[in-house]
Amino acid sequence: MLTTELSRSLIMLSYKGHHPYILFSVFLNLLLLIPLWLSAQAPDDWEAVSITVEEIDYPHPVSYLNLTVLGQDARMAYMDVSPSGEANGRSVVLLHGLNFFGEYWEGTIEALSREGYRVIVPDQVGFGRSSKPIIPYSFQKKAANTKALLDELGVENSVILGHSMGGMLATRFAYSYPETTEKLVLVNMIGKEDFRHSRPWQSTDEIYQSEMNRNYESIRQQQENYYVEWKPEYEKYIKIHYGWLQSADWPHLAKVRALNRQMLYSQPVALEFAHLQVPALILSGKEDGANFADQARNVAETIPEAELILLENIGHNPHLEAPDLFHRQLIENL
Repeated sequence: MLTTELSRSLIMLSYKGHHPYILFSVFLNLLLLIPLWLSAQAPDDWEAVSITVEEIDYPHPVSYLNLTVLGQDARMAYMDVSPSGEANGRSVVLLHGLNFFGEYWEGTIEALSREGYRVIVPDQVGFGRSSKPIIPYSFQKKAANTKALLDELGVENSVILGHSMGGMLATRFAYSYPETTEKLVLVNMIGKEDFRHSRPWQSTDEIYQSEMNRNYESIRQQQENYYVEWKPEYEKYIKIHYGWLQSADWPHLAKVRALNRQMLYSQPVALEFAHLQVPALILSGKEDGANFADQARNVAETIPEAELILLENIGHNPHLEAPDLFHRQLIENL
């Protein structure tokens, strides 16, 4: 394939009458690009991954809550992990981001459980091992599903911790159910400001097409941008996302992802910060985009009772990039 592209480029230039020296220079430049082309290709042994990630090991047993969504039967997957240390009578709910699911909380579950917390980790409907109906997704419905799960488990009060998109959901949950929210913890939350003020609107069809156009290179770039320093263990999430592209069910998951991405744009939660009635902790990696620190400070100043901790030289996924530091700060501030 590379040889074909090189030949085509040289032939087109020769048709236009370019000097042989120019052709030779172009040929050398194209050769320099070969390592880049080769590096942007997935390993041959990477296989398809099901859109319900059944082949991905979760750190604890997965249970299911039965739901009805617009007349459709649906299941919400979750882990309910008992304390491994002396129980302190408290619980923490961990809410995942758009490009992840409950499995990536493994280290956080262990750290909290060891300190005596009960840890509840749902896969929101549309993610992970949960059902993936084609519906208009909303933060309000996700919050209601999470509340239904806590009611089913007999949890009356809990710390609600959300990462990335999960921070928007956690904010909506705390706003809607303050009596159930002991404390709100926001970890590198997106949606700190209303996206409608900074980005043009895209139709759901356009977002769907962008999902269908994903490839190995775009997935790798997205995942690498989450970290200040890349580590080999992060490769698994590139492998999962790329594996979805190889699944026969990828067009269905692409629609679900598009509907959820539309939700991020059309359902801002920024106006709710000033009206929160629960204490909040903003615990985040500082290196998460040019304006992240300023936006995080603004959120902390807007929430009536909030503390801000920014972790230096850490990116979007602090629980994966600096787990010891992140978990120490989390536990000390709960």
